[in-house]
Parts: sequence; C-alpha cells; structure tokens
Amino acid sequence: MNLYIGNLDYGINEDQINKMFSEFGEVNSVNIITDKYTGRNKGFGFVEMPNDDEAKAAIEALNGKVVNSRELTVNVARPKSDNDNYSNNRRR
Repeated sequence: MNLYIGNLDYGINEDQINKMFSEFGEVNSVNIITDKYTGRNKGFGFVEMPNDDEAKAAIEALNGKVVNSRELTVNVARPKSDNDNYSNNRRR
C-alpha cells in the first residue's frame, strides 16, 4: 500500500520516517519529495508498505501525531490523475 505523509518538518530525513513506519511492519521504500532547484524537502512524501494491515495500523497510529512540532497527515496515497498535470500544462 502506498501512503501519503504530509506536513513533514523540513529537517526530517528518509531514515527517520523509515524508523517511524517500521514500528508497524515492513517498509519497502520512503520517498520525501524535494524541490528540484533547491533540493529542500517540500514537506511531504510517500511510504510504500507491502502489507495492507500493517499500513492501516501505521495510518491509525501516525495520522495526527506531532513530530518535530508538526502534526503529521498520513493516509492512503491517491493515484495521480490527469488533473494533476493542469498546472504543468498552463506553463507551456
């Protein structure tokens, strides 16, 4: 299951997120989204967990949890839709 994690502290790293989610089960990958120009964390990312029950347990426990003075948002990631390209198409 692919999870969205939002409202991340800009100083948090993938190892720290992996450690948080590993408490609930196996983590396949962690990807914090960064600005392509500055390399700075954009405050959100994704965690892939192979077991749906473990992923749901992580959502229950971590959604709303305060980490580094920021309340996390954790939920099932929605698939990228054609509408997500709207802003990219406007720039052309």
